Amino acid sequence: MSQFFQIHPDNPQLRLIRGAVDIIKQGGVVVYPTDSCYALGCQIGNKKAVDRIRQLRQLNDRHNFTMMCRDMGEVSEYAMVDNIAYRLMKGITPGPYTFILPAMKSVPKRLLHPKRKTIGIRVPNNAIALALLAELGEPILSSTMILPGDELPMMDPYEMKDSIGSQVDLIIDGGYCGLEATTVIEMLDEGPEIVRRGKGADELIL
Repeated sequence: MSQFFQIHPDNPQLRLIRGAVDIIKQGGVVVYPTDSCYALGCQIGNKKAVDRIRQLRQLNDRHNFTMMCRDMGEVSEYAMVDNIAYRLMKGITPGPYTFILPAMKSVPKRLLHPKRKTIGIRVPNNAIALALLAELGEPILSSTMILPGDELPMMDPYEMKDSIGSQVDLIIDGGYCGLEATTVIEMLDEGPEIVRRGKGADELIL
């Protein structure tokens, strides 16, 4: 059965953040809040943990995971960011946006889009997520907390505890997150292009 932490959404308790990060470092799969909805997360280099997320969500090897980063400096360690992409991203991060970017060699090949060698990257505007990232010191590999066959992400941590408590190592109750997915923006050769309209899309000027 998973552990269950109640973490303050505005002032995350450091003791609990450190406990959550210890679980991630030990290969655990965690459910944590973001600025769009709850997400499943694990260490980027832990194949067993990644496979557990794939199994829980019944994902094939073409699913695009997202790397949650703490800031633009960390983004540049894992993705190629040109001047146009940097200016756009700097202006709207942290926020509910996922950017599809060419990946650096530091990203494990199994996490890349098989043909384009791209990776999804984002910097969340959520105090708990940012505290986890700061304490971990590296990105969290993430996927939306939505179960196979469902149309919407799960939003109630207590419901998650009942339904997937045996399949994850930690569920963080960080309050209400919402149900709207991130806006996905491709930042490739053709320039910025919205490929999925989600939270924050109406505020964008590309």
